[in-house]
Amino acid sequence: MSIELNTNDGQVTITDEVITTIAGGAAVECYGIVGMASKSQIRDGIAEILRKENFSKGVIVRQVDNRLHIDMYIIVSYGTKISEVAHNVQSQVKYMLSKSLGLEVDSVNIYIQGVRVAKD
Repeated sequence: MSIELNTNDGQVTITDEVITTIAGGAAVECYGIVGMASKSQIRDGIAEILRKENFSKGVIVRQVDNRLHIDMYIIVSYGTKISEVAHNVQSQVKYMLSKSLGLEVDSVNIYIQGVRVAKD
C-alpha cells in the first residue's frame, strides 16, 4: 500500500517503507526509547531490538477512509515514565511525518513491547 499525492507538478507516490523509516527514526531519537521491537517477534518473553533497516517490522501503517494510522512497537528505558515517553513519541512522529512528507497522521498508537535498562 502507498499514498499518492497529486501536486501541480505531477504525482508523488510515498511507500509505506518510507513512512515506517521516518516514523521509526523519529521514535528512537526520543528520550526514554531503547529501540524498536517487532510486532510479532517475542522470544521467551523478551523483545528483540530492531536495527534501523528493519524498522518496518516494528511500525505498521494503515489507511482507513483516507486517514493515516500508525502502530508502533517500542522498547522503553527502565525508570522512565512510560506514559510520558509514549506521548513524546506520538508527538515527534506526527511532527516528523508532517514536516518531511506533508502527511497528516490521524493517530499514532504505541505498544510497549518491553522495558530494558538502557546502556550508557
